[in-house]
Amino acid sequence: MEEEEEEEEVGVPDPSIENVLEQNSLKWIFVGGKGGVGKTTCSCMLAVLLARVRASVLLISTDPAHNLSDAFRQKFTRTPTLVQGFCNLFAMEVDPKVEESEELLEQQMEEGVGSFVSELANAIPGVDEAMSFAEMLKLVQNMDYSVIVFDTAPTGHTLRLLQFPSTLEKGLGKMMSLRNKFGGLISQVSRMFGAGEEFGENALMSKLEGIKSVIEQVNDQFRDPDLTTFICVCIPEFLSLYETERLVQELARFEIDTHNIIINQVLFEEDAMESKLLQARVRMQRKYIDQFHELYEDFHIIKLPLLPEEVRGTEALRSFAVNLTMPYRPGVEEAETERVGIARIQELETETASLRAQVLDLQSKLEKQWKGKDLADM
Repeated sequence: MEEEEEEEEVGVPDPSIENVLEQNSLKWIFVGGKGGVGKTTCSCMLAVLLARVRASVLLISTDPAHNLSDAFRQKFTRTPTLVQGFCNLFAMEVDPKVEESEELLEQQMEEGVGSFVSELANAIPGVDEAMSFAEMLKLVQNMDYSVIVFDTAPTGHTLRLLQFPSTLEKGLGKMMSLRNKFGGLISQVSRMFGAGEEFGENALMSKLEGIKSVIEQVNDQFRDPDLTTFICVCIPEFLSLYETERLVQELARFEIDTHNIIINQVLFEEDAMESKLLQARVRMQRKYIDQFHELYEDFHIIKLPLLPEEVRGTEALRSFAVNLTMPYRPGVEEAETERVGIARIQELETETASLRAQVLDLQSKLEKQWKGKDLADM
């Protein structure tokens, strides 16, 4: 009987994010969940941890209400920016729909009659966002980062984002149908107004086909568990539990891998001994945490403690990130000492990597200087 119990314990997934850090094949990591549960903090901490084991990490916020700048206390834009204190961690904040729509408007103003055909494309619900998201992914792919972490918008927006590939495919099918019906008419109108072939339906279809190939490639990668995973973030309350269940079911429908859940803002009994209100909250949270374990027994479930202060700044994120790799143990002084020691080791590893990169850069410059001197002497 004891051997059977030991086997069952071995089968329980480790309450740690180490499985993600150790999976070197991962290219895309999505972090999502209900609004206000701490997605940005978790995605920032994950990116900090990944920077220790990957050559280059890009953290992207696709939430219109960007918070990466607040989390790191550093201003980010839609251009990848090196995070202060790192040599291989970059961050950017993008709102594909807004940015791409401005560029599309300028392009339409220049193209004249070509905008008529573009209007047909934009009349199909969701195609404009799908195309702009595809353009963003195409840009990101060309940057050649080792791993890309998405800090996504609240669940509803995230599910729309994951539906973009199929939306674009449907939109393209409708465009093909329109082209077959009205292609001749559009060509005649284009010629009447003196527009060249570059503004006709052929040019638009060519662009759509190009974007479709990119989105299909990305879609295939999203459905490959070796390349993509989704990390759900929640808090131990009913609405968050419901939203997480909905998210997990939708991810399964989209065939996107997910096997990690981060439960944030957890109150531990040892931290609530002196307050009846907090003890009541502990009991309530425990009920929902037990439900999480029952529903997702084959998931890695990581619990993060509720803190008396916000986690802001690189050092605070590094320190709190230890909880993603080692289960939080309240009231144990030795455990806290060990955790602080590990955090310091992580800081030293990052500083060492930064210094190593600087040395390599200086060596490269020195070699160029010597080569230039040798050529001058000749």
